[in-house]
Amino acid sequence: MASVVAAAQGEDERQMQKTYWIEHSADLSVESMMLDSKASDLDKEERPEVLSLLPEFEGKSVLELGAGIGRFTSELAQKAGQLLALDFIESAIKKNEKTNGHHKNVKFMCADVTSPDLHISDGSVDLIFSNWLLMYLSDKEVKNLAERMVKWLKDDGYIFFRESCFHRSGDSKRKYNPTHYREPRFYTKVFKECHMNDGSGNSFELSLVGCKCIGAYVRNKKNQNQICWLWRKVRSQDDRGFQRFLDNFEYNHESIFLYERVYGQGFVSTGGSETTKQVVAKLDLKPGQKVLDVGCGIGGDDFYMAENFDVEVVGIDYSINMISLAIERAIGLKCAVEFECADCTKKTYPDNTFDVIYTRDSMLHIQDKQTLFRSFYKWLKPGGKLLITDYCKSAGSPSSEFAEYIKKGGYYLHDMKEYGQMIKNAGFDDVTAEDQSKQFLKSLQWELHALEKDKDRFIKDFSEEDYNKVVEKWKAKQARGASGEQIWSLFIAKKK
Repeated sequence: MASVVAAAQGEDERQMQKTYWIEHSADLSVESMMLDSKASDLDKEERPEVLSLLPEFEGKSVLELGAGIGRFTSELAQKAGQLLALDFIESAIKKNEKTNGHHKNVKFMCADVTSPDLHISDGSVDLIFSNWLLMYLSDKEVKNLAERMVKWLKDDGYIFFRESCFHRSGDSKRKYNPTHYREPRFYTKVFKECHMNDGSGNSFELSLVGCKCIGAYVRNKKNQNQICWLWRKVRSQDDRGFQRFLDNFEYNHESIFLYERVYGQGFVSTGGSETTKQVVAKLDLKPGQKVLDVGCGIGGDDFYMAENFDVEVVGIDYSINMISLAIERAIGLKCAVEFECADCTKKTYPDNTFDVIYTRDSMLHIQDKQTLFRSFYKWLKPGGKLLITDYCKSAGSPSSEFAEYIKKGGYYLHDMKEYGQMIKNAGFDDVTAEDQSKQFLKSLQWELHALEKDKDRFIKDFSEEDYNKVVEKWKAKQARGASGEQIWSLFIAKKK
């Protein structure tokens, strides 16, 4: 009986969505597809941005789900070897075919992605693309479709999708709105948990390549709710990288909330808002400047810079958990901050893009800093500034205790002279290096004092074991800082 009821509810959901889109597709315009009166202007900016986020697909097999009237079909057709454009509104897919039917590599299909009658061969697609589709499916339908997508993909194939999260963006009037404005972590969890086995005993899953806000909406609407994901199908045994370590251990959600409790709302690094104010003051930020924050965490530094100096900030971090929380915190703030989950060592930006590159206590995770610093130099505009705070070690061999700490954390530490030289070797001028260990020790003492005052509530919210671990960890950092073995350093440099 329960399965019959569920099936009936599913049919009701699909009919409601179909009725909704038949109503809003009456004039088959870009405005009706984007549900926004300024759609034409937005489209000019966001369409090339979305396309720039796709992996290379020239000559490959592409499946476009929810293709609509073909806003992206025409672009995908120019490079794809073969493209199947699919939509469940007949009038929309017919207009798409009328517009793009001259492309001989494109086939058009009127079908519902949730239908069991939709047959796409397993392992036949290199790239699955959808733009505003999953938010029109129920939670169960999203999960079922995600599992089917993994099967449709070839090995090392990609899934790209973009959704509206939290709330609507468009200003079109609607009698009713059946859209599911979910938190982004729902989509991340669903796709990260997708697994499949082939007939040969191989296990596959999806590895997150990137997740970010659509910048056009941040810049034009101060709206961070337009979010996209790029996933890659990998063999399960191959997906054991640094990102998994970060999100499962170093920065799982409980650890992030614990660190934030110690450092203060929005911060997960030394000194919280106090050191952020002191460090940012050295940048002399001007309204309209563009800042890249590498290792942005949950975004406290970025919100501070954007709200107080009217700058545009792009924050990137390799932790899915960090970026998910940063995006959630951005909703409703109306500031020009966009976030992306990305590996900074693989990320690229056009030369001369940023006025400032800013990174706080994150470079210790990077082994090849020299190559990354060269990228920083290219990404900065002439006259642009680089600001780094990071942990360094004293010259000579570390103690066995400190060596074990470095090894366990997977950190790559250098002495200040070597660190500064790497920045100079990347091309930077006017490199200054400051030992900020006194401020580091002051911050640690303040944080320990605040922990002691908050002990009962901390234990209630977390546990006594967590409290003791944090206190022990902070006192160990105090000892290393006081001995000069662990140094908190500040580097500032300029591009010629």
